[in-house]
Amino acid sequence: MRNKKVYAAAAGSVMVLGALASVGGGTAVAGDGDGGGQARTVHAEGRLNTLNNSGASGHAHVRANHRRLNVDVDVHNAVKGEPHAMHIHYGNKARNECPTVGKDDTNGDFRIETVEGAPAYGPVRASLTTRGNTGAKSVLAVNRFPTAPKGTIHYDRHLKTSKNVARGIRQGEAVVVVHGVDYNGNGKYDFRGGGKSDLDPNLPAEATDPAVCGVLHR
Repeated sequence: MRNKKVYAAAAGSVMVLGALASVGGGTAVAGDGDGGGQARTVHAEGRLNTLNNSGASGHAHVRANHRRLNVDVDVHNAVKGEPHAMHIHYGNKARNECPTVGKDDTNGDFRIETVEGAPAYGPVRASLTTRGNTGAKSVLAVNRFPTAPKGTIHYDRHLKTSKNVARGIRQGEAVVVVHGVDYNGNGKYDFRGGGKSDLDPNLPAEATDPAVCGVLHR
């Protein structure tokens, strides 16, 4: 099948993305106790704006109680039938904002690749998979991310995160990023649209470049 062929090197890419997840300060490991002693529920939401001329857009809402999160993400005009990696990013040393070509396009190709965006949105802290593990180690769990039937993603899941990420959400600094861009408009991820991924040369950039991004404001 198409998805399996595109992600034949996904296992190797997990190591690369895992390294990316460790950059930017903080911790991706959930510790004991609650989210900094905050007992009340906090709501954070953000508009998911288009990146890389993907044409996609959406909205994210997170309800946080201590380290327990209820995450809702809706995206429209995503690449149909292809897996879309989705994450919550946060880093103590990141700008905790969405990247722009003006600030973050370091190689001058007029698009934002995943690693280029890291100084802005920070490292991966939670993987928004549909089932199974939601930690940073699932950054490229291809068979567990939404595939956007009819170009639409409706995501709703409860998960648990670390104290550090819960704090970032309460402070309005966490960022939601959804990946997957069809640069050449042929309805699938391939190498002809954007070349090789900056995470793994065996993957197309279309599969890993960010498509939408939004900061979760209180």
